[in-house]
Amino acid sequence: MNFATHFLVWREKNLKLYLRDAEAVATIALILTSCLGIAVFLWWQGTYPSFWTALRHASFNLVSIATDCGFASVDFNQWPMFAPMWMLFLSCIAASSGSTGGGIKMVRTLILFKQAGREFLKLLHPAVINPMKIGGSVVPNNIVFAVLGFIFLYFMMVVTLTFALLISGLDFISAFSAIIACINNAGPGLGVVGPGSNYGVLTDFQTWVCTIAMLVGRLEIFTVLILFTPHFWRR
Repeated sequence: MNFATHFLVWREKNLKLYLRDAEAVATIALILTSCLGIAVFLWWQGTYPSFWTALRHASFNLVSIATDCGFASVDFNQWPMFAPMWMLFLSCIAASSGSTGGGIKMVRTLILFKQAGREFLKLLHPAVINPMKIGGSVVPNNIVFAVLGFIFLYFMMVVTLTFALLISGLDFISAFSAIIACINNAGPGLGVVGPGSNYGVLTDFQTWVCTIAMLVGRLEIFTVLILFTPHFWRR
């Protein structure tokens, strides 16, 4: 979660401040709902005989991957595929801005979701004036466009680097999950880079591709890509 929100709560000694942060509310709601849902799914699939055991393992590993902490208490690579794939998906969006988490960040996800709603409403009512608001504050259109550009580049980087691993001979699940885990700085992926293994099984070329993914993800894409523009190097 956003460290600024934690600081405000600590300074004011008021936990209700978390509820005033739209991003914090969305993050907590998504993660808690996902913990419960994945626990029910694992119990239903017979992965664990007890719901409480499923909840314990699902909660620890899901929170760890969703918040890009990288810890694992079990080899969730052996779970039914829906569960670990959902965890990797959460690693893309669940972390808050101003936190140590990677990925798109929840605030950008909220902006993208609200922008989709605005476009849908505009189709129904072309003359409508519908400013975007998050947490009671209006989001300027230039911020919305910047977010759309970032998300486009994010997914293009995922696609490009995944194909780079595929062309090197890595299987799809391992390649895709490795790039998602690296660009989000989440830790373990799936397949040969799952929590029961490590990235030491990759070739030198594959390791460099994952290294690029980690660097691009940690510096949030624009910072890295701008180095390759001629205008940056002009005096």
